Amino acid sequence: MKTWISILLSSSIIIVLLTVLFNYPVKAQIARNFEPRVYHNNIDSLPYRIMFPENFDPLLKYPLILFLHGAGERGNNNESQLIHGGRFFASDTNRQNYPSIVVFPQCPADSYWANVNFSFDPEGKRSFSFDPSGEPTLPLQLVMQLLDSMLNQSWVDKDRFYLGGLSMGGMGTFELLYRKPEVFAAAFPICGGGNPDLINEKVKSVEIWAFHGQDDPVVLPELSVKMIAAVEKAGSKTKLTLYPDVGHNAWDHVFLEPELLPWLFSVRR
Repeated sequence: MKTWISILLSSSIIIVLLTVLFNYPVKAQIARNFEPRVYHNNIDSLPYRIMFPENFDPLLKYPLILFLHGAGERGNNNESQLIHGGRFFASDTNRQNYPSIVVFPQCPADSYWANVNFSFDPEGKRSFSFDPSGEPTLPLQLVMQLLDSMLNQSWVDKDRFYLGGLSMGGMGTFELLYRKPEVFAAAFPICGGGNPDLINEKVKSVEIWAFHGQDDPVVLPELSVKMIAAVEKAGSKTKLTLYPDVGHNAWDHVFLEPELLPWLFSVRR
């Protein structure tokens, strides 16, 4: 019996080691594609990763994608933010077909992208209270400053500035669309939300494709439904995809959408 237990334990350890060794080169390759940087404003700092197109030519102009990660990827290692989406944008096919600059900032563990408060109703469901008109969180302030610095780069196509994010990042996406709608051509918030009563009318110049899992128990899909209805009423060209039988991990399906990047890169201001 001890022999079989030892064999089973050894086999389990080997499987774990092989899994780690198999995945490490892939993760390492993704990390290598994204150069680690830190934005400083003399007082505060924001870690971020940036991926340039293959054969980057600073004399040309490229689209830029800003992607905001979720709450689970917060920290200060300047790497966790690549867990969801990093592989998608860094794939050989997407880099060849859609040469662009991709930026992944990282939010500290004790903060949030959006200005939002949480509460629970009597049934235990989480609810959110958004106030984008209030003072932005420090991480979002730094993201906006980073955006401004990017817009000053000659190699950024200012008519093709795109925004996306998932969960906490989806909420940050809607808040950035309130604060700086004049910057973006298109946005793709994933299982996010915002305040539908507070919409910047300038958002009408931004095309928005939102995504949400229909069975999301963490961020209810009605948050995306209400936001898309509100920005559409404001004049924005919108689309909403609700995935049936999908929970909070809608991003797993979004990164398989064959039309996401063709749509995104077709939009100009």
